[in-house]
Amino acid sequence: MINRAVIVDFGSQYTHLIARRIRELMVYSEIVPFWDADKISEAEAIILSGGPMSVYDEDSPKISRDLLESWIKRGIPILGICYGHQLLAHILGGKVEKGAQGEYGPTYLEIVKDSPLFNGLPRQFKVWMNHRDSVYSLPRGFHVVARTKDTPIAAFENLDLKIFGVQFHPEVEHTENGIKILDNFLSFCGCKRDWKIENLAEKKIKELRRRIGDARVIVAVSGGVDSTTLAYLLKKAIGNNLHVVFINTGFLREHEPEETLKLLRDLGFENIEYVDASERFIKEIANISDPEEKRQIFARVYAGVLEEVAKNLVSRYQNLRYFAQGTIYPDRIESAATGARPSKIKSHHNVVMPTIEMLEKLEPLADLYKDEVRKLAKELGLPECVYKKQPFPGPGLLVRILGKVTPEKLEICRKAHRIVEEEANKWGLASTLWQIFPVVLNSKSTGIKGDARAYEYIVAIRAVISSDGMTADAARLPWEFLETIARRITGEIPGVCRVLYDITSKPPATIEFE
Repeated sequence: MINRAVIVDFGSQYTHLIARRIRELMVYSEIVPFWDADKISEAEAIILSGGPMSVYDEDSPKISRDLLESWIKRGIPILGICYGHQLLAHILGGKVEKGAQGEYGPTYLEIVKDSPLFNGLPRQFKVWMNHRDSVYSLPRGFHVVARTKDTPIAAFENLDLKIFGVQFHPEVEHTENGIKILDNFLSFCGCKRDWKIENLAEKKIKELRRRIGDARVIVAVSGGVDSTTLAYLLKKAIGNNLHVVFINTGFLREHEPEETLKLLRDLGFENIEYVDASERFIKEIANISDPEEKRQIFARVYAGVLEEVAKNLVSRYQNLRYFAQGTIYPDRIESAATGARPSKIKSHHNVVMPTIEMLEKLEPLADLYKDEVRKLAKELGLPECVYKKQPFPGPGLLVRILGKVTPEKLEICRKAHRIVEEEANKWGLASTLWQIFPVVLNSKSTGIKGDARAYEYIVAIRAVISSDGMTADAARLPWEFLETIARRITGEIPGVCRVLYDITSKPPATIEFE
């Protein structure tokens, strides 16, 4: 019998995070979309994910009561998370209602009844919420296990039916004791802890060799950890049959083109195709202010440039059959390119860009999270400067300039990045943060410079702590550090008279502004 936990996906941004946490606890996990839930044949545990909809929405994803009762009759323990928690209550006769206010971000959970789910945990701790609807009355035979200030039924159970529900997200790192809650659930289910993944790099290399054979591949590289790791993985798999394409989009940081080309040469790549398409990108996007439209245009232009390179290479190498991208799972989630009806957050160019007609797409990292890519990079032997590098968006400074992109705003953004990076390194903060960067807002503010009125742009600083980019907390940076950055930006960069610091968590905000 297969020892596994099955996660039924209702479109949550965090479904794969649940699966990953279960695997970290050494239990094999699989994800099944809700419409295939009736095909679950064997499982030691079933987890119902969260989702962006209400159980009362006409087209909301659901499973039938008959299916749920069949799992109960088979004695399979079930855990509902967020939407899954609400759906269990709704199907079995409880009541779900829209709350007077939503709960987004951290709140304190109070345990009001002993439960196998909370074995060994304190009576109160911080959890991560992201909901508006709540369970207001329970089905017959169910008991309240925990509550928060705004959610009277934050966790419930029916031990006879082996059903548990939690309104919060135990899978995200911001929930204290979240891993322990999942661990307790797996222990209640009697799951064997016999699954582990080893030698990921070796397995990926073998998979790529088997799929690609003697064909050639082009890979788009930006110098970031994802694309560089993928390129190096492909280099290990197919050697000189790899062609690395680095496109200067015009939205890179100071000296980034030169630094990236040097890195690629130092890593031993031989077939490097460098394309300076900066004027083309800037011209296409110059008068666009809508963030989604900017991303879509960027993706289209990027694909066009890449296709031109591909056509040129195909004319020289008839066995060029694939193009590879360093897409990772959070990119796909936020672009709504995975799962069961996930809510689209924003378009990532490497997910939504049109396919290159003549080539088959390869995305070997598409089911990995950023921290897993870093581990893979380290296993491949890449230097620290690669696997410890902070994330930088594919569209670059384009998504860190709100509103229309102008030469002035682009120059401000470049200079502000240099200042922020210099100071973060000087203060020893860069290595402790997931990301730190400036954003040029699409508004101006009144200030005073040289005893005269100034009406200039506003720069916001964003610094977050995270392990996977799926959730994030604003970093509590030293006040003197922030003062230094503000003083340098307003003093060294013409056109800026105000600097702000963003203290919003993710959710409700995303890490990037656009």
